[in-house]
Amino acid sequence: MPRVHCKARTRSVAAGPVAGSPSKGWLWRYDPPDRRAQFGDTLVSCSGSLAIVDLPVPGQQLEFGTAGATEDTGGIDTLPLF
Repeated sequence: MPRVHCKARTRSVAAGPVAGSPSKGWLWRYDPPDRRAQFGDTLVSCSGSLAIVDLPVPGQQLEFGTAGATEDTGGIDTLPLF
């Protein structure tokens, strides 16, 4: 997972991809550093959690390669499926 800085707390947080938008990501939920002092044992996420951010390296579409001259495709036995 790429890491980006949360604008609310300026700390590095993991960002997961957003479906349909390879250059964007969701910040993963995390607790603010002073959560215990403010809220005790209650789980409270940072206000910057789950924000949509720009990923540092956009996702890339996987592509199928073609058989090149250096690949041995003749040694594989194939069977018709239909």
